[in-house]
Amino acid sequence: MAKQKVWLVTGVSSGFGRELMKAAAAAGNTAIGTVRRPDQVKDVDAISPGFTRGAVLDVNDHAAGRALVDRLVKEHGGVDVLVNNAGYGLFGAVEEVGMAEARAQMETNFFGALAMTQAVLPSMRKRRSGHIVQISSQAGISSTPGLGIYNASKFALEGFSEALSVEVASLGIHVTLVEPGPFRTRWAGPSMHYATERIDDYSPATDATRSRFADPSAWQPGDPERAAKAIVNMTEVPAPPLRLPMGAMAVAVIRK
Repeated sequence: MAKQKVWLVTGVSSGFGRELMKAAAAAGNTAIGTVRRPDQVKDVDAISPGFTRGAVLDVNDHAAGRALVDRLVKEHGGVDVLVNNAGYGLFGAVEEVGMAEARAQMETNFFGALAMTQAVLPSMRKRRSGHIVQISSQAGISSTPGLGIYNASKFALEGFSEALSVEVASLGIHVTLVEPGPFRTRWAGPSMHYATERIDDYSPATDATRSRFADPSAWQPGDPERAAKAIVNMTEVPAPPLRLPMGAMAVAVIRK
């Protein structure tokens, strides 16, 4: 049996985050999952009573993120696995996306992940162990018309994480970028944000992708439950990979 670990997973109200909580707990780990509303905490506690706990956190509140990590260090000695999962998609041609919309995308998908990563590093360095799992995307490798700003946020996540993996390699800390293709989550459905402005000239380039989001279940083959189990298994191997593409489409796109 692998040693019980303490997991901290951001954004667990649905999708990958929720399935990761289930899989981590099923493997005997303590999993703390963050949600944005107090009324969601009991639901996280109930995922696997005794193994899962909910905590209120908006990853854009960096001081609150550090406070949560400090609390877990005091209660458990540290965080063994951080999963930066909180994030959302933003659809719109580059010109359509307002500057405030672009900044909000980067704040959550990039700066939120960066802040949580920086929050766990001091205790991981002290213990000479830890694993930081960044939920990236095939969109962090290859861009799609209409998703350019989302692509930018994931490209940025990939960039600092690749450098970080080298910086912490001698400290017993691992970094893995998980790069899913289309999976059956809320990302392409209720969680998707759309640029306020719409310019007809960009329709030929973006309408095909926009129409797919109208019925995301029709084209998202990936099973998030299977993916979560694979991610948990990956954290147990002695030399985990820097990149973990998930799903046939992600593998094909990244190879291309």
